[in-house]
Amino acid sequence: MPSHHPRSGPGRRSFLTGVGAALAALALPAAPAAAAPAGPFGRYGSPAARLSPKTLYVHPGGLGDHTSVQAAVSAASGAGWTLVLAPGTYRETVAVTAARTGMTWIGASGDAEDVVVVHDNAAGTPKPDGSGPYGTTGSATVTLQAADFTAHAVTFANDFLRTDLPGNPGTQAVALKAQGDRSAFFHCRFLGHQDTLYADSMSLAAFARQYYAHCYVEGDVDFVFGRATAVFEHCHFRTLVRTDLAGAPYGFVFAPSTARANPYGFLAARCRVTSEAPDGFYKLARPWVPGSDTTAWPSLVVRESVLGPGIDAVAPYADMRAEYPWQDQRFAEYRNKGRGAEVTVPENRPRLSPGQAAEATRAGYLGDWEPEECPVAGR
Repeated sequence: MPSHHPRSGPGRRSFLTGVGAALAALALPAAPAAAAPAGPFGRYGSPAARLSPKTLYVHPGGLGDHTSVQAAVSAASGAGWTLVLAPGTYRETVAVTAARTGMTWIGASGDAEDVVVVHDNAAGTPKPDGSGPYGTTGSATVTLQAADFTAHAVTFANDFLRTDLPGNPGTQAVALKAQGDRSAFFHCRFLGHQDTLYADSMSLAAFARQYYAHCYVEGDVDFVFGRATAVFEHCHFRTLVRTDLAGAPYGFVFAPSTARANPYGFLAARCRVTSEAPDGFYKLARPWVPGSDTTAWPSLVVRESVLGPGIDAVAPYADMRAEYPWQDQRFAEYRNKGRGAEVTVPENRPRLSPGQAAEATRAGYLGDWEPEECPVAGR
């Protein structure tokens, strides 16, 4: 998405390997897993003992069917494949095309910190063929277009740093772009800085539904954005410190771009927002009305969540463009707690009535789809 915020300074390229203990303390813990047999794929079989004929095993050292995630995805033509990913760092970009429906990725250890899919393209990064920069969409480490995709215990990351392209305004760097309907993520992590998680759809007319449970998302500018109908339950959003800015705001957690015809945008329920930054240096959200859809009517509900002191309680919302003020959008809260949720200026904190809250639920947003963990991956 277009940048409407000053570029930030150095980030943390070490966040992929150097924060295990810290993130374990910050992120919502995964439920305990059953004891796993020895081997890189744990209790999920092996190439010699597959879970099913449509199970492929990925291992960076060559102990599986493939050494890269993209190679396994390319081999899994058609519907209904499962990829079991051994612990390791997979530095690559991955695209799951629309024809590969019903695909499941399983992190073999059950801990998302152990299985990291990462690359470092940004919107301003020049393409190797000289055809121009990647753009925001092209920067994504992982692009998911297929319906009925499910991921368990996998980290999606983009470790681009703004200092990698000094003076270049194209600092958007997407870790995951999800576009397919009925996309579900359980106990996953999404790491980046600007535009970390792009919850989108295949077209303006497609109302893609997505579900995120017990996930961890970190970033600084608009790091959860897009036009999907996306439900976040029991998720942890972490705002990062920035060394290049002298004052607030450092950034924004949510930037929905919901299509006007879509009654449902982003819903964050029973989540929490914490921060590395000083108190009040982050906004909860701002609306994104993209040039490709100037009729967008961004929608966000945050309910029964804990908003830490990093969120500006006095003015938690801001405009991205003056012609689309946040007050004209579908932003609302309900029964949130924490210092960042304190109501000091009531007109700056639109709230749902109990009747409206009764409709702002996972079932209301997702309709006839009830996301379920794959039985073999469930904890």
